Amino acid sequence: MRLLHTADWHLGQTFHGQERHAEHRAFLDWLLDTLVGRDADALLVAGDVFDVVNPSLRAQELLYDFIVSAHERLPLLDIVLIAGNHDSGNRIELPAPLMRRLRTHALGRVSWLDDGTLDAERLLVPLSDTTGETRAWCLALPFLRPAEVTGRVHGQAFGVAAEGDASPDRNDYVTGISRVHEQLIEAARERRQPGQALIAMSHAHLHGAAVSEASERPIVIGGEESISAGLFPADIAYVALGHLHRAQQVGDARIRYSGSPLPLDFSEVAYPHQVVEAVLEGETLAAMEAIPVPRPVAMHRIGPAPLDRVLAELEALSDDPTQPRERWPWLEVRVSLTSPVPDLRAQVETALEGKALRLLRLERRLPQLEDEGAPERIDLEQLGPRKLFERTWQARWGETPEADVLADFDRLLQDVLDAQGEETA
Repeated sequence: MRLLHTADWHLGQTFHGQERHAEHRAFLDWLLDTLVGRDADALLVAGDVFDVVNPSLRAQELLYDFIVSAHERLPLLDIVLIAGNHDSGNRIELPAPLMRRLRTHALGRVSWLDDGTLDAERLLVPLSDTTGETRAWCLALPFLRPAEVTGRVHGQAFGVAAEGDASPDRNDYVTGISRVHEQLIEAARERRQPGQALIAMSHAHLHGAAVSEASERPIVIGGEESISAGLFPADIAYVALGHLHRAQQVGDARIRYSGSPLPLDFSEVAYPHQVVEAVLEGETLAAMEAIPVPRPVAMHRIGPAPLDRVLAELEALSDDPTQPRERWPWLEVRVSLTSPVPDLRAQVETALEGKALRLLRLERRLPQLEDEGAPERIDLEQLGPRKLFERTWQARWGETPEADVLADFDRLLQDVLDAQGEETA
């Protein structure tokens, strides 16, 4: 069997206020061609299908158009997708009865039987080869929120904790997540037949995995939600993970985050963005390959550097004005300043004038101030806005603001006062 593993599509993401519909469409078109070209038997999407719990109609249209097209071109392809922490589990499952007719299985939440045990059966998805024979089982476990598991750690669903089981560094949430995984694996072992492989898919943070610099949202503050890769025993042929945007293995080579197919922040520009192909022979993993995802829209990150160097780099950037605007590269500019430059944005925009580039973010890197002890107590009411501005400028730049800077401040202050007066009236 040949499986393709991907995750963290974040359909509908806005990038510093700009929509990325064209990029997501290009990725899904490429993914469909790749599935066909490699004659894949199954596609595993390990969560964060959408960027927000209430995705736009365009974002939902992207997903459903892809599923329909995939079924038209590969009628025997099995698709399994789970909800991530950015998704609404209920929304993911809402069209599930229709999607099953397209060999697509959407799992958004866990549920419990009347006796309080995990309903593992609904999370076990059979994967078939071209003859229609079940060759593997996918253990499809969506993202688990604390309310779904913490109340069941020592209850009927998991039985009484064994002596020494609840160590001080394992809180109830982690214990609950771990036991759900364990129960699902046990159910899969009972269901499988000889020669059938077990494939685990989970949207979770594994202990020791590397998170991205800026864009990843922790499931629980402090990373205390991370679980152990030891939860996946050796008889699990492959573990398809989602949640972390950096493609990586955790421990064994068979335990993989595919990573996001597109950079979701400028801090992720240098990451390898890929999908993973896993080939099974019987119950075992025979081969794996990371397939690079073409970047439909380039992303440039300039700086941090002094202004003169930044302007020179901007002038040297290549561009293609014949491209439609939706394919123009994204641009982040970071400027290190040693003195105030009131017209910084104007200088940057002048350097970009006529170029087919989209400036999304301009960051000013200010000089570090030495710690001068406790700050002086100031009576703001007596000081007034203008004097406070002058003192702040002096403290930051080591000089008093020039007359044109003060004139700009006075105009802004008057605008604010005028607006407040209109609201009062």
